[in-house]
Amino acid sequence: MLTLLIALLLVIGSFLLWPSPVDSVAWDPPQGPGLEGPAQPNKALQHADVLARGKIQGPEDTEVDADGNVYAGLDDGRIIRVTPAGAVETFTNTGGRPLGLEFDANGNLIVADAWKGLLSVAPDGSIEVLSTGSEGKLFAFTDDLAIASDGRIYFTDASSRFHQPDYRLDMLESRPHGRLLRYDPETGETETLMDDLYFANGVALTKDERSVLVNETWRYRIQQYWLEGEKAGTSEVFARNLPGFPDNLAADDNGIIWVALPTKRNPQMDAFHPNPWLKEQVAKLPESLQPAPQAYGLVLAFDQQGRMLGSLHDPTGQRLQMITSVKARDGALYFGSLYNDRIGRLEYDRALRALREQPDE
Repeated sequence: MLTLLIALLLVIGSFLLWPSPVDSVAWDPPQGPGLEGPAQPNKALQHADVLARGKIQGPEDTEVDADGNVYAGLDDGRIIRVTPAGAVETFTNTGGRPLGLEFDANGNLIVADAWKGLLSVAPDGSIEVLSTGSEGKLFAFTDDLAIASDGRIYFTDASSRFHQPDYRLDMLESRPHGRLLRYDPETGETETLMDDLYFANGVALTKDERSVLVNETWRYRIQQYWLEGEKAGTSEVFARNLPGFPDNLAADDNGIIWVALPTKRNPQMDAFHPNPWLKEQVAKLPESLQPAPQAYGLVLAFDQQGRMLGSLHDPTGQRLQMITSVKARDGALYFGSLYNDRIGRLEYDRALRALREQPDE
């Protein structure tokens, strides 16, 4: 018995003395709002169609071309397209981890690749690297993008310290490693618009393109950076204290800002945040023992002033879960997921009705 006790103490001591992969700081999160008011649960996402189920893995973001083909970047580096007939074809392979996708005016698919940087993929699948760094600092986690009407590309480097597989370490460290950037295809130059962001994730332009929105996932908020007017060059909070972790953003033609939330707030994680030492110990644990996201499908909708209009849910997570992107295309919303094996599709009109109606019984 004594031998077992000594062995246990040695294991515990070795674990505590082992260096942590993070240098954490304290943060006191606000009390979570819960799923109330416009965020009240419904079953809208359970009515979504699913594309390519079981044939793909990790379609983090989606895009749709003029012929109705649906594109998605997968965890094996491929960008695939799902034809209207349901066939899954390989469009190209970046050799990295393609995340945000959007077509430019010339029909090129612009890609935020977590490992490779900002890419342009021609219709024939050939790849051109547009940008890998800004102001002397290389990207470590190129994440999402939005293209303005003048062709300039707004995109994010989620973390300059941690790469995509280690995104949870960025959360546990609680330091601002993210950036909002802009690439100008006319000059080939990239500039940093905002830095010191807490996991800079989704990007969307407002309808008038006078400002750009960017998520700070670990702070449960959306920032608004002004591009024009008297506030140009400054930022303010657009939406704060969200009921989950905001991921990709997208604006539709009606001015609705759609926000994908992979999961709800985690009370256990919020309880850890004020204690840096505890977070440093959690960071040493295998991922299977760290706080895990709940299987839940969640999307929020905002107007241009930051007012929440409503929400779409799959409370079971059986149809759609870990939603990391939502994009309005061709009369439907398309939903991507970092971990799921399918792409979701919900008729746009049905989504709007769900925003206005009472939750399903």
